[in-house]
Amino acid sequence: MRTIRWLNGTVETIDQTKLPNEVAFIRMKTCDDVAEAIRTMKIRGAPLLGASAAFALALTAYHTKAKTPERLFQELQGSAETIRKTRPTAVNLFWALDRILRKAQDVSANCAALAKFVIEEAKRIADEDVAANHLIGKHGAELVQDGDVILTHCNAGALATVDYGTALGVVRAAWEQGKRIRVFADETRPLLQGARLTAYELKRDGIPVTLITDNMAGYVMSKHMVKMVIVGADRILKDAVVNKIGTFTVAVLAREHKIPFYVAAPKSTFDVSRTSAEVVIEERKPEEVTWIGGRRIAPEGVDVFNPAFDITPLDYVTAIVCEDGVLSKHDFSRSNA
Repeated sequence: MRTIRWLNGTVETIDQTKLPNEVAFIRMKTCDDVAEAIRTMKIRGAPLLGASAAFALALTAYHTKAKTPERLFQELQGSAETIRKTRPTAVNLFWALDRILRKAQDVSANCAALAKFVIEEAKRIADEDVAANHLIGKHGAELVQDGDVILTHCNAGALATVDYGTALGVVRAAWEQGKRIRVFADETRPLLQGARLTAYELKRDGIPVTLITDNMAGYVMSKHMVKMVIVGADRILKDAVVNKIGTFTVAVLAREHKIPFYVAAPKSTFDVSRTSAEVVIEERKPEEVTWIGGRRIAPEGVDVFNPAFDITPLDYVTAIVCEDGVLSKHDFSRSNA
């Protein structure tokens, strides 16, 4: 089942804040609806943010009252600016907006033609993400041996993409090949995407999963309970990988214990013209740390630092799995020099 769908002027997606207790869907009819869903984490995951950004422009095009293509293009630019302000770190969001706007400049016949193009291009972006994820799974499964135990962090599954997943796409592909694998899922504080979403996806698919708290990863590695680490990415730079906070910690632990550390992501996540020094790391509201389930767990008024992502230098990455295959960090650096 796809995480997000276009329904002739409406976009339907799973409300990820309700999982795992409730599978609820939301329907969005405007760009502002999509922006709000992104801001409130009902939509999250870098590839899904890209598809959602594209569908936000498709909604603007579908419902436009513009009489000229020039006016519609101005509306698309305004909607793109609204979406750009929602989350600053995951590059797929910006990539999708830029792709549609760049191509839309060449469609000037009339409003109807421009609107149709934007809608179809958004659908193409979603379909391409599904195809890329399946290829990532296929390539990544070659790294997985029968009986392997894989540790993952946050959620890089179907819920973070249009369908199938990146890191969990590798897990799914290996499982579908008959490999008897198991997964350790970090809980991923403060929003618990590993506990709420990754564990939910794997349990739903019948893939053996063991949930651990974030501070248990080093212990399970030291006990030789993990054969490899596979994570997703929100942005892959020329010198580093940006992913959910806690990823760098896992990478350091993996290298200390000589465990391969793989990153699985589509090429839409690559931002190789920039370095980690140029990236804005999103900081989120303190309440995500001081409250859980509507209940305060920290002293009122305590200072909170809540970055949503961290930066893992490529030196800690064994290989990057994308739709083109498995790139060693050296191959990746050379190909993007």
